[in-house]
Amino acid sequence: MRVYIGFDDTDNKNANRGTGKLARWFEKELPEGCRMWGVVRQQLLLHDDIPYTSHNSSACVVVDVPDGDDMLDALTHLAVAHVERHSLVGSDPGVCVASNGDRDLSVLVDFGRLCTREVVSQKDALHAASSFHLSGHGGTNDGIIGATAAVGLTASGRSGRFIEFGGLRDFPEQVTVSELEQAHILVMSLERDAKPPAPDDRVHTGHWLRPRLWGNRAVLVARKKDEDLWESLGKKQKKG
Repeated sequence: MRVYIGFDDTDNKNANRGTGKLARWFEKELPEGCRMWGVVRQQLLLHDDIPYTSHNSSACVVVDVPDGDDMLDALTHLAVAHVERHSLVGSDPGVCVASNGDRDLSVLVDFGRLCTREVVSQKDALHAASSFHLSGHGGTNDGIIGATAAVGLTASGRSGRFIEFGGLRDFPEQVTVSELEQAHILVMSLERDAKPPAPDDRVHTGHWLRPRLWGNRAVLVARKKDEDLWESLGKKQKKG
């Protein structure tokens, strides 16, 4: 079974870390037998009517649970405790938890997509997540919106970028295509006429390796830079 745990609005403007880092920390809380498949950052709508700390993004932790193990309640309890322990003063934290084991996630997927193009309310989030766990943990509780959207967009299998996956932060500035594929990261070229990257080709990451979630897998988009050298697309943005 795969469990999706959405976190949002756990920091403040003076924080030295954001919700993404809090989500990555959750790996240490997982019960024995559970494995963190990845953490995906989701970008939501930027609009004057939406309060946000820096980029209006939320994060979803994806956890693989052994078949037959009913860990949903335990993971929910741990996620709530994690947010209550690590969220900062002035934040409006929210937690959403769902799994692919027993319910149709399409309503969450539709809600997540809506959050990328329209201003929505807490009432809308509560309606979309009425069959799943959704809770607010301080301030205005506005984080329930982004947490629900994070689960829906990630469950769609084709939205967001990984901020944790297979030790992606441990790779050097240049890494071979085969090394990335061994970590289950597919390198894909967007060049019009370029051949697919060869196993021995190198990928220049700029010390910022962030594959996309495409087709329910981690995909690193790259462009040709030299004969056997590729450059990953997308650069880190400054907070603010």
